[in-house]
Amino acid sequence: MKIWFNRWFTTVAHYIDLIRNNEDGTVFKIYGSHPNEDALYLQYCDYAFVEPDISGDDYIDYCLSVCIEKEIDLFIPRKENVLISQNLSKFHEIGVKVLVCNAELMALMDNKAAMYESITEREKEQGQPLVPIPDYVVVNNVDEFREAYTHLTKKGHTVCFKPVIGEGANGFRVIKEGQETIEELLTEGVSRRISMEHACSILSQKETFPDLMVLEYLEGYEYSIDCLAYDGELHLAIPRKKAGGRIRELEDNQELLGIARALHREYNIDYISNIQVKFSKGVPKLLEINPRMAGGLNISCLSGVNIPYEAIKLLLHGNSQVDKFTPTMGIRASHIEKEIVLT
Repeated sequence: MKIWFNRWFTTVAHYIDLIRNNEDGTVFKIYGSHPNEDALYLQYCDYAFVEPDISGDDYIDYCLSVCIEKEIDLFIPRKENVLISQNLSKFHEIGVKVLVCNAELMALMDNKAAMYESITEREKEQGQPLVPIPDYVVVNNVDEFREAYTHLTKKGHTVCFKPVIGEGANGFRVIKEGQETIEELLTEGVSRRISMEHACSILSQKETFPDLMVLEYLEGYEYSIDCLAYDGELHLAIPRKKAGGRIRELEDNQELLGIARALHREYNIDYISNIQVKFSKGVPKLLEINPRMAGGLNISCLSGVNIPYEAIKLLLHGNSQVDKFTPTMGIRASHIEKEIVLT
């Protein structure tokens, strides 16, 4: 069975190994592609190739042609995964299964503000809370940005901002009071903190800019909850705590497991997903939901569950071949760099 990974994070190398070394002995041939021929995960693939740096409908046509030419059975996309979900029928027509949930849900989760709005609306309809979310305002010009900052600081919040549509920590900044000191400049390295004055000077370069979320900064621990689900049934949720630096801890946190169950009941997120929350004054608030394998998923697999392989089984067989998972929790882990000779 041939699996294709397109333009993934380097950490997908761990997932390739997990899939290849599955407990059922199922044999896979792994294909990988990236515009950069030196992308490290390509070294872990059976077959690797350079893909063109294109996007949109042209990229969909390219993906379809690759699937036909290389006789791909399973496609696990990262690049353009929302657009791919919207064109799922084209892949099904050529016999390719794709590890993405339904298009409407993919688009909703891709837009952080829309996801927050959806949660708020459903809570109003049901008359009960679903998951706490941070205080936030969406802006697209510098005047709105200043107003949002004033509004949130009056509520006692430290303020941060990030793009409404974005990946990882790209574009994320925390607004700090006052100018950066000489000591901070010379000794603290690259910082995600920015003064209000500097932020406004940059944002005022254009009359309008892509939507930004201006929101309360959450001071507590951050967790990623790695989930496996299908057709409304949540099979696995593992809260993974960012415990400082590179240390991660698998925590049997019933409050976070309750959040995972509530979100999956409401939204039916199929296959594999990652819920990110961060605590503020003892309250876990939703950051975002990613409908894909998260960057630290391999740490959650230390629990004894081969999560990438189980997601493939859900894609191929639905709930019919899912065992009852009994993950080992309480594991603390970190990682070190590893040298790789490029070939």
